[in-house]
Amino acid sequence: MDDDERAPYDPMPHGPAEVGVGPWPGEWPPGEQYDARLLAEGDRRNVVDRYRYWRLEAIVADLDTRRHDFHVAIENWQHDFNIGTIVRTANAFLAAEVHIVGNRRWNRRGAMVTDRYQHLRHHATPADLAAYLRAHAAGPVPLLGIDNLPGSAHLESMSVPRRVCFLFGQEGPGLSESARGVCDGTFSIAQFGSTRSINASAAAAVAMHSWVREHADLAAEATWRG
Repeated sequence: MDDDERAPYDPMPHGPAEVGVGPWPGEWPPGEQYDARLLAEGDRRNVVDRYRYWRLEAIVADLDTRRHDFHVAIENWQHDFNIGTIVRTANAFLAAEVHIVGNRRWNRRGAMVTDRYQHLRHHATPADLAAYLRAHAAGPVPLLGIDNLPGSAHLESMSVPRRVCFLFGQEGPGLSESARGVCDGTFSIAQFGSTRSINASAAAAVAMHSWVREHADLAAEATWRG
């Protein structure tokens, strides 16, 4: 499969073999958010029930009304397969924006089309990312990198800022030297086994969920638990 090819939906490991819902039964519902083709043919996308039969643009507009205050940035120097998975997780936790740093072309397979629902920005260098965050329209956004470096704060005991951008390096080498140089700080995730580091996409999920535990409205109607 070419890197730019995308699966039409993300099949779940359990449940019905056919994902989604069929054509809308009976009279179509009113509202500009609905897609006539999906109403007529069925909606086989991996979206929550709230967005069944909705146009892509309508879904993004609704998500924009309640996006969280954290950003996610990923260095892209080696076409890392983890990038797509990080984008997918950023969509699940409703990140404000996702930033790709380095090569513009990135491996989309792991995103499973969720990049269509996210605001994606490209920055040629970590310095460009840092400059963008400092001048952000809503106010400066601190940049925190994840790497098990000497002096890194412990994620388990630190207070995660409400406004923040998490920066993740490539699988293996971690944050580049230039990325470390522009970070406002770094943090590490406690481990207890024999391996030196955990998968980059797993680390990203842990960091984003830490933000959710501290700042998200878990009682909100739009909170979805699969």
